[in-house]
Amino acid sequence: MAGRIPDHFIDELLARVDIAEVVGERVQLKRSGSNYHGLCPFHGEKTPSFTVAADKQFYHCFGCGAHGSAIRFLMEYDRLEFREAVEQLAGIVGMEIPEEARQAAPPPETGGLYDVLERANRHFQACLRQHPQRDRAVSYLRQRGVSGDIARRYGIGFAPPGWDNLLQALGEPESLKRAGLVVERDGNRTYDRFRDRIMFPIRDRRGRTIAFGGRVLDDGEPKYLNSPETPVFHKGQELYGLHEVLEADRHPPDILVVEGYMDVVALAQHGLPRAVATLGTATSTRQVERLFRASRDVVFCFDGDAAGRRAAWRALEGALPAMRQGRQVRFLFLPEGDDPDDLVRREGREGLEARLAEATPLSDYLIQRLSTDIDMQAMDGRARFIEQAVPLLRKLPPDVYRHMLMERVAGLGRLEADYLESVVDQRQAAPTTRRPTESGLGGDASAVRRTPVRLAIALLLQRPALAARAGDLEDLAGRDDLPGLPLLVQLLELGRQEPHITPSAILERFQDSEFESALWKLATWDHLVPDAGLETEFMDTMNRVRQLLAQRRLEHLNQRLQSGELTAAEWAEWTRLKL
Repeated sequence: MAGRIPDHFIDELLARVDIAEVVGERVQLKRSGSNYHGLCPFHGEKTPSFTVAADKQFYHCFGCGAHGSAIRFLMEYDRLEFREAVEQLAGIVGMEIPEEARQAAPPPETGGLYDVLERANRHFQACLRQHPQRDRAVSYLRQRGVSGDIARRYGIGFAPPGWDNLLQALGEPESLKRAGLVVERDGNRTYDRFRDRIMFPIRDRRGRTIAFGGRVLDDGEPKYLNSPETPVFHKGQELYGLHEVLEADRHPPDILVVEGYMDVVALAQHGLPRAVATLGTATSTRQVERLFRASRDVVFCFDGDAAGRRAAWRALEGALPAMRQGRQVRFLFLPEGDDPDDLVRREGREGLEARLAEATPLSDYLIQRLSTDIDMQAMDGRARFIEQAVPLLRKLPPDVYRHMLMERVAGLGRLEADYLESVVDQRQAAPTTRRPTESGLGGDASAVRRTPVRLAIALLLQRPALAARAGDLEDLAGRDDLPGLPLLVQLLELGRQEPHITPSAILERFQDSEFESALWKLATWDHLVPDAGLETEFMDTMNRVRQLLAQRRLEHLNQRLQSGELTAAEWAEWTRLKL
């Protein structure tokens, strides 16, 4: 396996890369001062809200909240994995991945599997065209309205009846067994796993065949049979049809998640080639993250019966850890007894599109489900509602989306949002007073209240080398008297260790951490401090931080004095602070 790419390499890479050039090759940008502006590539808009900060080397959309370094941009726009994005940028600036972190050769257990799976795929497709018993399969596909073009696009094939057709055609029983294509029973009897089934190849994002799904042609069971887990196939990570979705549209406006392979194919046949299917398991967070890398809008399309609603709730639970500002999950429940194939045949593409436009947002579905059979006018009912909501809210990453959903749930439960947040975070709540607003829902979640700690962090993000002007950090370490102080100390230590680190490299370090949302908000905050005055303002701000800490400490010592518990050392400290 490849080693981890070291932080110092990432820092140097981001210092060398010009993010404006990387983004400008993919998005039309116009210069405005030191920044560039354009239409956001991650959501539809007519007025530019997408900004590339050339001096800080990051991008941010004030419309949907998308943000990141050049690495994150390539991951989101070109749908690359982290390592692939790093390697591509390194090639641009002439850097080489450190030897210890280079991509190692594929593990021995995957060797040859892609080849045998692709040969099996070609065999199944050839059987659909040429096998003497292909008529039943062809008739079934025609009955379902599948054209030859769609069958070729999705690589649909046929596994004919018989115990060892694939085994006889390909040989290599050991390789076929490792690929999950044959089964070995007691007595060393080996036979084909897939027999008398329509075959659907499951492809990874690079288009390689990694597994198969087979649909029975009669009333046999199971109706769908999937490949088992192998070194190249993990059900909880892959999605049927995702490769084909991205082949049809690099940036689909939304992606539909349905339950069956034939639903995916039928929707494509009717002009909706943006559906995928899970592989017989509940939707995982890993799968949702993959979908969000392709589109910022995911629609789960399930039957309206009890089983469909159970599947939808499991999908919601899997989606929560992936929910961040700018991402949207919706739910469409079909009339009972219908599947997407039935619906699109009866109502056509326009009818299904109209239903999709009315799909229920995740937040609405969550609240509807939790408040079902609960009297929200009664205190006991609201308490039960909050009790059920808390473990779900804990799944959400720290972000504007989490804050807004927390406020909504708190409002329905008639609680202070700060108190609910303290319960969710399992910490003691600080007494708060809600500021009245016209909506009654509190202030603007995106606003930044100016405090010395926040201003110091914002100035450090703009110019990390300012950390050298912060004075001795010993009096700050280990203190949590002020909100955000531990994060400020981390940034000061990082700035001193690596004075030449870029703002984008700092933000990349904190990607997916509990501080990510707060840091991006402060990085894009207009603090109104001119460049020429940054150093002076930073030093004054650090003095104010220390004054606040001294004031908090004096208040604590005063309490100790009044209770008669002040020690001799504390008395000396109290005297010094009073002076």
